[in-house]
Amino acid sequence: MSYALLAQSAAGAAGFLTCLISALILVALVFLASAIKIVPEYQRLVIFRLGRCIGEKGPGLIILIPFIDRGVRVDLREQVREIPHQTAITEDNASISIDFIWYYKIVDPVESVLQVGNFEAAAQGMATTTLRAVIGGIQLDEVLVEREHINNMLRARLDEVTERWGVKVSNVEIREIIPPREIQDAMNRQMTAERVRRALVTESTGERDAAINVAEGQKQAAILEAEGKKQAAILEAEGAKEAQKLRAEGYASALERIFQVAQTLDQKTMTLQYFEMLKGLGATDATKFIFPMEFTSLLSDFVKGQQDK
Repeated sequence: MSYALLAQSAAGAAGFLTCLISALILVALVFLASAIKIVPEYQRLVIFRLGRCIGEKGPGLIILIPFIDRGVRVDLREQVREIPHQTAITEDNASISIDFIWYYKIVDPVESVLQVGNFEAAAQGMATTTLRAVIGGIQLDEVLVEREHINNMLRARLDEVTERWGVKVSNVEIREIIPPREIQDAMNRQMTAERVRRALVTESTGERDAAINVAEGQKQAAILEAEGKKQAAILEAEGAKEAQKLRAEGYASALERIFQVAQTLDQKTMTLQYFEMLKGLGATDATKFIFPMEFTSLLSDFVKGQQDK
């Protein structure tokens, strides 16, 4: 009987010891889980010790004191948020609907935790009121064409407010601007009229350019034709000049040849030539004959020559 009681007591003690060890292991795991934090490169851990901020830590392995230290994670990556369509009234009392997106980045993790309770809600409300304030100082036509200017104004004003929260607004982009229906209809009519005007201007410009091109072509053709005629006349004159020169040279050569031949002739030959000429004259029907004065002298010389023979 005593042996059974001892066995039961030993089994109970072993079970209690096992439960105690398990509880200690669980507490140790909970302790480690709350004490050891791994912070990525793009995050920081703002540490509060007994409610007092002691600064930021990270990245890497961070060890906290359980139940004394509390860490708040802050993402340092650039974030983008969308502001849905907001109704705003321009300076000339036109109601328009605008939506935009904005980009921000936390540059001071401690200030972003200490200076604002709900940054997302605060930033969205600030962006909405800033949009209405900016649009309220601009006329409708400027709103439709000066998007870049409005983006810069929104970014500057948002950055002024969020700077004290340790947040930097890097960019603001308006995505869509919806004017009132009647203004859209007026814009469509204006756009149609402008397109018609541009078409007419383009057509008239094309006709003018075509006329100028045709006139220029005719001018160039006339210039080329006149130039061709001029060259042809020059060539013709040069050809005539060369022909006359060649004819003159031919005449000169012929006269020179005749002169050379004439120097070789004697008086008897000339007298015989006169006789041949008289024979030809006698064969004609003429009743009058003209004899040169040299003929008598030539004839006397010829008779004298015959007598000498």
